[in-house]
Amino acid sequence: MKDTYKHKGLRRQLVKEIISKGITDEKVLTAIGKIPRHFFFEHIFDIHAYEDKAFPIEAGQTISQPFTVAFQSEKLNVKPGQKVLEIGTGSGYQACVLIELGSEVYTVEYQKKLYQKAIRFLPAIGYQPHMYHGDGSKGLPQFAPYDRIIVTAGSPGIPEELIQQLKVGGVLVIPVGDEELQSMLVIEKVSENKVKRKAYDHFSFVPLLGEKGRSANTD
Repeated sequence: MKDTYKHKGLRRQLVKEIISKGITDEKVLTAIGKIPRHFFFEHIFDIHAYEDKAFPIEAGQTISQPFTVAFQSEKLNVKPGQKVLEIGTGSGYQACVLIELGSEVYTVEYQKKLYQKAIRFLPAIGYQPHMYHGDGSKGLPQFAPYDRIIVTAGSPGIPEELIQQLKVGGVLVIPVGDEELQSMLVIEKVSENKVKRKAYDHFSFVPLLGEKGRSANTD
């Protein structure tokens, strides 16, 4: 895998594009500009790596649109040293962004094939989140509480387990809606029994799988 001058130039153009769409967080922009997104693509498709669009990967999943990754990361408002839970490892690209933001990342993948690929691939390119295979719709309670939780798949609702595993003062970013269109909810846990939320419309993610999402075969 090579990160050429051409690839770096394409990343700079991608950063300019997501700035034009409203992303302003310099730390997020720096992370997007640093990570070689083409590493996450088969070589014959790497021309698509720096287009601002989602792209299919294995197991019926996608690597998210760069703007969407940047938007979720910006709304998460990660501080260095914070413990972040990611629901839906997928390709691992979002986890790498979170690591570049200085967080300690715990990430859960429902699809075994994607998990097995991620545990080999991410360390090979220099990123080492804590990776787990399981039903992320129920969180990862053994390492709770978390400063931040991010869900990278469309959920039919807000799993109560994720609120429970979030620290007071913590933030959950989750797309909620039907299988085609979701609103991005940014939820702040104000106290053990109270949350504040904001909604941002018009996002489309693959479905959140699992007991609190939409059931699917794990193989």
